[in-house]
Amino acid sequence: MKTIESFFEPFPVLETERTLLRPLTYDDLEDMYSYCVVPAVSEFTTWDAHRSKEDTKAFLDFVMSRYDVNLIGPWGIEDKQTKRLIGSCNYLGCDSDNRRVELGYVLSDQYWNQGYMTEVVKRIIQFGFDEVGLERIQAQCLVKNMGSAKVMEKAGMQFEGVLRKYMKVKNELQDLKMYAIVKEDFYSQQGK
Repeated sequence: MKTIESFFEPFPVLETERTLLRPLTYDDLEDMYSYCVVPAVSEFTTWDAHRSKEDTKAFLDFVMSRYDVNLIGPWGIEDKQTKRLIGSCNYLGCDSDNRRVELGYVLSDQYWNQGYMTEVVKRIIQFGFDEVGLERIQAQCLVKNMGSAKVMEKAGMQFEGVLRKYMKVKNELQDLKMYAIVKEDFYSQQGK
């Protein structure tokens, strides 16, 4: 049985109607900093808004170190029209034995409420089931993060419940909403 990580050698480049999903590079530093510095972007994330480009470079250093040893790192979300990086999305908590991953994502506030993240999440879900052979894809968000919950619902994921006091986020234990989609539900939604 192939591991989930083996599907990232080489890193898979994916496309949606409006985006290119590709590895991040150091050339993305300016674009990434431009949205990571916005407090609203990190409000519901585990990380704080970047205070300097050094914060963004440190994150890119971490990502490059993962790519260098063939560990899964995030897809950069590039707007095809402007060629600018507008966010990222990745598989977290990969479990090859149980054929399960968790999604994490962030999007520039300049692109909120335009369907970009739903488009990206749908494509990454499709890749997971069609190419990787996953059985389950899940994602979590803070209970107050209505935007992320809407993305998951629009991408076909089902709300499974609230995980109470589940994760420390910015030094406080938080309740998280759990969403997931399983392979048979995905294919029945696709009419396959």
